[in-house]
Amino acid sequence: MTYIDSILKEKRIFYPSHEFSRKSHIKNMAEYSRLYKKSIESPEKFWAKKAEELDWFKKWDIVLRDDMGFFKWFEGGYLNVSYNCLDRIVKSGKKDKIALIWEPETGESRKFTYGQLLKEVCRFANVLKKFGVKRGHIVEIYLPMIPELMIAMLACARIGAIHSIVFAGFSSDALKDRVQDSKAELLITADGSFRNGKIFPLKENADAALKECSTVKNVIVVKRTGNKINVINGRDNWWHELANEKGIGDFCEPESMHSEDSLFILYTSGTTGKPKGILHTQAGYLLFCYLTFKWIFDIKDNDIHFCTADIGWITGHSYIVYGPLSNGATSVMYEGSPNYPSPDRFWRIIEKHKATIFYTAPTAIRALAKEGNEWPEKCNLDSLRLLGTVGEPINPEAWMWYYKMIGKERCPIVDTWWQTETGGILISPLPGATPLKPGSATRPFFGIIADVLREDGSKADVNEGGYLVIKNPWPGMLRTIWNDPQRYKSSYFERYGVYLTGDSARIDEDGYFWIMGRIDDVIKVAGHRIGSAEVESSLVSHDAVAEAAVVPYPHEVKGQAIYAFVVLNKGVKKSEQLKEELIKHVSEHMSPIAKPDKIQFADDLPKTRSGKIMRRILKAIAERSNDYGNITTLADPNVVNVLASNRV
Repeated sequence: MTYIDSILKEKRIFYPSHEFSRKSHIKNMAEYSRLYKKSIESPEKFWAKKAEELDWFKKWDIVLRDDMGFFKWFEGGYLNVSYNCLDRIVKSGKKDKIALIWEPETGESRKFTYGQLLKEVCRFANVLKKFGVKRGHIVEIYLPMIPELMIAMLACARIGAIHSIVFAGFSSDALKDRVQDSKAELLITADGSFRNGKIFPLKENADAALKECSTVKNVIVVKRTGNKINVINGRDNWWHELANEKGIGDFCEPESMHSEDSLFILYTSGTTGKPKGILHTQAGYLLFCYLTFKWIFDIKDNDIHFCTADIGWITGHSYIVYGPLSNGATSVMYEGSPNYPSPDRFWRIIEKHKATIFYTAPTAIRALAKEGNEWPEKCNLDSLRLLGTVGEPINPEAWMWYYKMIGKERCPIVDTWWQTETGGILISPLPGATPLKPGSATRPFFGIIADVLREDGSKADVNEGGYLVIKNPWPGMLRTIWNDPQRYKSSYFERYGVYLTGDSARIDEDGYFWIMGRIDDVIKVAGHRIGSAEVESSLVSHDAVAEAAVVPYPHEVKGQAIYAFVVLNKGVKKSEQLKEELIKHVSEHMSPIAKPDKIQFADDLPKTRSGKIMRRILKAIAERSNDYGNITTLADPNVVNVLASNRV
């Protein structure tokens, strides 16, 4: 049974317990419906009322303005994101409350109170100022999941600098592309990072990238692994030496930032080779993180929130850092992988820190379920009261394992749908109110009008798959694509005049949304969006390769995996050894996440007469389907049969 078949046949419904609902922020569907109606009928009034829960240096003049398709929220208002995440919480009497629990891959965990975190952020903000970093300057951050990553981003927010975080699993080429596009002036990295007991050479990657990045004048290096590195005099500086210098003050006055000043750039893969720099601004993003975290995770003062994402992705930005801290919550940050040194690592962390909320990707759930029930059964998971999933649709079988094995049939699951571009969760259950259907993201969050359209823009019927769109602006939405406003308009608004998500979905008879996957050439591997063009570019950069096309195919653990069709240069011999070499090449030149699981050598690819590669045909071959559609438009229809008979 395919994923689509299984969700169409899914009829099970699970209700929150009366006890859970009684204590929840949103207690039932009647309350949800009443609030939702208010939020879409009077969105400006709804969001303005919620914005008053933040601290402002100056209140806004106008809640929402549409500037020719570029949306502005809370114009005329001034605040500081770092202040709202730290000072505001300290002043509320929670100075000694734990803000961050850091669990390293190996070694002792560390805890930071809100008071301690504020001091660390202020000291590093003063270090950045010493290097001449000012409001509007861009700081590139290439760090593993260590406390300095959170401290650095909050320090940037404090002084008005724009942070651009690059996932520490990315290669030097990926880092180079992002630095060149952002034109960052300062880079923060580490001597290395730990992953599965091995050291990943972050500083070496950074050095290689910076050979072609003339804008970066200074590098700050965290000593994490003790790995021997090349220190370049006049450019490289040790974090610990800078942060502990005499004269670096314990307090840094927060910059008063306009609501629409830039907060961060985060790059996400697009359907062309160049990654898109998604820009988020101050007030709207913070407000949306604050409220979605508060209500979707039903946050309580004694909760311990464990989100397994990397801060290099938007989930970590919004639901390890900005969402939890703005709510005065305790956030667990883990450095390593789910199965090191054994497949019970997540369950051990939950047991050790008595986590009450656990938020992870379906990929991790499937991989850990595959390891067997004995691993979670060894651990005491009684502290959990709420589970969540993020990054891709979860198949009902994995949902049921998660619900029964990890949640012991007492923890609601919030299956959340959102994107880098949306800033926060747009479609999700509210755990005390929403009846759950395994595999469905259920209903839109407050203020969100979501719909499914056909190719021609008309509304799709019940259970008819189509294009998922958002019909109204919301505070957390991206403001533009960095240095490319035209691409912002053409990518998201040109087709239907409303926000086109790039995902396909259907709406069932109860108004529940079922996300069915990407409709473009972005492949979601283990919840990470990988641009097919970037992988193809990486393959073609190998001397042996003339042409490449990659498509997704279903994978029981990752959700989707990458299948590559590779045309070799004349005279190059096909071999299994070459396949392994190409997989390693992509891993080193882009990321291990982007490496193909399958490579099929081909003499030619199915192309139209104009030279366009027909990826739908390649996708059918990769999925072992014979439904190729119309192939008469191909320059050589015989190519299809040759490829199909040789698929791997």
